[in-house]
Amino acid sequence: MTILKDEDRQKVERLFEAVEHPVTLVVFTQSFECDYCATTRELVEELAGLNKHITAEIHDFIADASVAQTYGVDKIPATVVRGDKDYGIRFYGVPGGYEFMSLLEAIRDVGRRDHGLPQEILAQLAQVDRPVHIQAMVTPTCPYCPGAVRTAHRFAMASEQIQGDMVEITEFPELAVRYSVQSVPNMIIDETESLLGAQPERAVVKAVLKAIGK
Repeated sequence: MTILKDEDRQKVERLFEAVEHPVTLVVFTQSFECDYCATTRELVEELAGLNKHITAEIHDFIADASVAQTYGVDKIPATVVRGDKDYGIRFYGVPGGYEFMSLLEAIRDVGRRDHGLPQEILAQLAQVDRPVHIQAMVTPTCPYCPGAVRTAHRFAMASEQIQGDMVEITEFPELAVRYSVQSVPNMIIDETESLLGAQPERAVVKAVLKAIGK
């Protein structure tokens, strides 16, 4: 079964021409797949077939619990985008709708080994000296959400201390309740800072530094 239309597949192949280094898409699902697990797995497998540098690695969340624990994956469907190392880039839920481009851009960035952040932001991220967890709460129909997801993922790629998650809240409504998310995008940083709406990178890095007391 294919998910992408022929025209979309051709566009993805052109975007993936920038992928020069190995990328592994690590997907966690389960034998009796959840409502969105099959779609996520099929999408990732299809994307992996569009470029020789991209590989899909499928794990059962229950049977391969030790692998899930290694990646810190605690819910499914989950997709990890990694290169020669784990950059801390996570997708929880189907990366569909507007978030499909977020997945493509994460794959391209990792495949180029280039986050594209300016030196000004990198200098501030260099101050991050302990683990920081950024959760970008999104819905697939939100046109402003991919910007938040991309910032979280680029920060994760630039700093070994940062993990950046996309969390699709219609699939994980309990998290929307837990963090009182009433609108998206909403970036939850270490569960102490919250940024609503489309925010520039400088605002996000300021919130990250505030979360660690700097």
